[in-house]
Amino acid sequence: MNDSVIAAEGRITTEARGHVFLIGIDRPKKLNGFTLKMLRELAEAFTALEQGPQYRCGLLFAHGANFTAGLQLDQVGPHMAAGNPVFPPHCVDPMALRPPMRSKPVVIAVQGICFTIGIELMLACDIVIAADNCRFAQIEVKRGIMPTGGATMRFVERAGWGNAQRYLLTGDEFNAAEAHRLGFVQEVVAAGREFDRALVLATTIAEQAPLAVQASLASSRRYVERGPIGMAVEMDAVQRDLSQSEDAAEGVRSFVERRKAAFQGR
Repeated sequence: MNDSVIAAEGRITTEARGHVFLIGIDRPKKLNGFTLKMLRELAEAFTALEQGPQYRCGLLFAHGANFTAGLQLDQVGPHMAAGNPVFPPHCVDPMALRPPMRSKPVVIAVQGICFTIGIELMLACDIVIAADNCRFAQIEVKRGIMPTGGATMRFVERAGWGNAQRYLLTGDEFNAAEAHRLGFVQEVVAAGREFDRALVLATTIAEQAPLAVQASLASSRRYVERGPIGMAVEMDAVQRDLSQSEDAAEGVRSFVERRKAAFQGR
């Protein structure tokens, strides 16, 4: 695909690196603004991550100097106003709001401009690495609409009521240090190092026992959705099943033999 086509329509790139599945936002000449085509391809990429047995962790990133300036509203806006979904219903929801949901973890690297859907994508992922040159803003109120990708929920969940409304209701920009203070990002690194650091973390996750990683992630989600009692009710049964897996046996062997475990996801 040539540069003019990428600039006009954009694309989502995918690449396998061992057990890590890379998902790249690629429309840098338009600040990686999302077209309908890109939104569809993003959902398809998340679905490929979920359905690929060889993939154990995803890494979402963006090509170019900026993560994304948001949606291309002149195209996506009328589509949404007509009540149409932006993600195909049969695909995994990248925003983790509607089924089908992913069960595998995703690390995300963000840099430069990261507005609207960019923030919502990073809050829908599991670990966020931000470059120190990031500019964040949830600017929907400046366009006469409201966030519908999870910001109204996850801002409050991570940062508390007042901190959430401080940025949701004003549309003001904030930087990487403030995003870290609010709990939106887990690490801030020098610009240009965000992808490499995210890849290190994603690779480390992919080296662990896949069934245990997915069970741990699911347990945390159950806590968020159901509270401590709703989470605990399934904990013993899940742990029993994990303890009977081949990977659990391999974990014990590797401990006794003082070597790195070779997990198979069984």
